[in-house]
Amino acid sequence: MNSKDTAILAKDLSKHYKNDVIAVDSIDLSVPINTIYALLGPNGAGKTTTVSILSTLVKATSGTATVMGFNVAGQADRVRRQIGVTFQEIVLDPDLTGRETLDFHARLYGIKKHIRSVKVDELLKLVELKEASSRRTNTYSGGMKRRLELARGLITSPRVLFLDEPTQGLDPQNRANIWTYIRDLKENTDLTVLLTTHYMEEAEALADHVGIMDNGKIVTEGSPAELIENMGADNIKIMGTGDSKAFDKAIRPLSYVESINISDGTIQIGVDSGNKRLAGIVGLAKDNNFKIEDISVARPSLGDVFLKYTGRRLRDK
Repeated sequence: MNSKDTAILAKDLSKHYKNDVIAVDSIDLSVPINTIYALLGPNGAGKTTTVSILSTLVKATSGTATVMGFNVAGQADRVRRQIGVTFQEIVLDPDLTGRETLDFHARLYGIKKHIRSVKVDELLKLVELKEASSRRTNTYSGGMKRRLELARGLITSPRVLFLDEPTQGLDPQNRANIWTYIRDLKENTDLTVLLTTHYMEEAEALADHVGIMDNGKIVTEGSPAELIENMGADNIKIMGTGDSKAFDKAIRPLSYVESINISDGTIQIGVDSGNKRLAGIVGLAKDNNFKIEDISVARPSLGDVFLKYTGRRLRDK
């Protein structure tokens, strides 16, 4: 990819803390302009630290990173002019109104009054907070606060927007609303978005490209469709007791078996056509002294991809 087409580029990026804690472990990352890239992983995977490095808040231990061609270590001021950031924790002054929050942030960045006024109005309309703009933020619901923070991140017209767990703690309706705003922004501007999330449905709904992160490493990446397709056409999930090793050994040579993963007491078998293969799989379980207690056939999801590569479920801590 041409560097002119790349919004975010990281090479061998690492962050080590005291007591041999490795938060980010030699990751490579390339995010094209005008795309949405999701870092998907459980709490503690290294997602927030990665965003903190890329947004100049934390210095990397080693490696390099650029945002819109500017080095995050040596050209931090120029990087900050290119980006907007919303944090995992909601950080709003409870005594300011919604409008004052946006206006104050714009003033900090030296935006002139006449431009500031127009921009604040546009963003309040975008996130559907115009009617509540004269209320103090301590009267806002969680969803309203998240939307206001999104507007604040956009007040400087950034070219790259970092969203750290943008819908954490929101109910499904508010989460879906935030997704709509983010998709619309990407479609209607040249904005590039890098978001972190531990919600698999969020990554699947929003992202052009997904990196699954665990223990400081990006263990796999690709478009949601590519990652799911690589799991196999259908996914047979089996839970049971008995000789799982003999069962595993019996099914691996089968021509229609594309992948097998055994984790947390669950056997996942990627096959070309689940309904056609179910009877054969059940027969082999019986022949190899494995008692099936629960079995299902489904199209694979990002959750299945995550389990394959990390061996644990998304919400483990």
